[in-house]
Amino acid sequence: MKQIDLRSDTVTKPSAEMLEAMVKAPVGDDVYGEDPTINKLETLAAKMLGTQDAIFCTSGTQSNLLALLVHCERGDEYIVGQLAHTYRYEGGGAAVFGSIQPQPLDFEPDGTLSLEKVSQFIKPDDFHFANTSLLCLENTQAGKVLPLEYLKEARKFTIDKGLMLHLDGARIFNAAVKLKVDVKEITKYFDTISCCLSKGLGAPVGSVLCGSRDQIKKARRWRKVLGGGMRQAGILAAAGIFALSNNIQRLKKDHENALALAQGLSEIDGIHIDVEMVQTNILFADITADMGSLCDLLQKKGIIIGKNNHLRIVTHLDISKEDIDHTIKAFKEFFG
Repeated sequence: MKQIDLRSDTVTKPSAEMLEAMVKAPVGDDVYGEDPTINKLETLAAKMLGTQDAIFCTSGTQSNLLALLVHCERGDEYIVGQLAHTYRYEGGGAAVFGSIQPQPLDFEPDGTLSLEKVSQFIKPDDFHFANTSLLCLENTQAGKVLPLEYLKEARKFTIDKGLMLHLDGARIFNAAVKLKVDVKEITKYFDTISCCLSKGLGAPVGSVLCGSRDQIKKARRWRKVLGGGMRQAGILAAAGIFALSNNIQRLKKDHENALALAQGLSEIDGIHIDVEMVQTNILFADITADMGSLCDLLQKKGIIIGKNNHLRIVTHLDISKEDIDHTIKAFKEFFG
């Protein structure tokens, strides 16, 4: 029985074509800068995202942490969303490794951070306070796409306030596909961008951090300090190259599947979904049911979901339209 895993888009398996590219990848010692496939991936990523340089990282957690370490000194502060990945789900790395203080703020319903509110939390130039040096945004944020006009305003705001601007763009290509723009129309407003290869793009491992040459040079040193200096990792970079070259435009199918699933589930009494908030490949459902019993029934039908009543469901390249129909049918069977 096929496993329909809806917990995250990190659960994807490499395709046969991706695996072939990995097997055939020429490799070298990347710490010496001699892995040709990693060099090719970094050049490709920088070109696609419109920056001078890029660095291949083991994960989005690592690439985001590198960005924080690049932009902030010990005792500095960064402003970030209360539910942002860089603050909530990355083990407190900024504080643990960088002695960088987070200042979390609540997201607005559309996934933005109110710039007026951000302004109120920028610390005065006074030795009583941490030095506010960075604003971090997230796109997509819980599946929501940040408006381009907001990004333009955020860029002007950070320049006026003397802040740097980092984007956790784990699903940045989902945002670009949804907006029907080249990804550079989003990334051009940021100093650094973290982009995940192992979510919707389908690579098994890795993220890239993109920025200026000086920023990436600094990030490369910090990556070594964090134990992220890989050797013959071109076999992993080859998957990233394949993902960037083949798996971007197909993200539209994931968005369509998420919307179809949301529409189908929203018809069931006991499930509440704000269908209008389903913009990309992530939807949230509030379920009035015993989740243990629901998960047991779904698992028997090959469907895997999380176990919280406020349920996050994520579509990806291993989920087909037929899988969506099968899932809706299974939910309807449980709720009678």
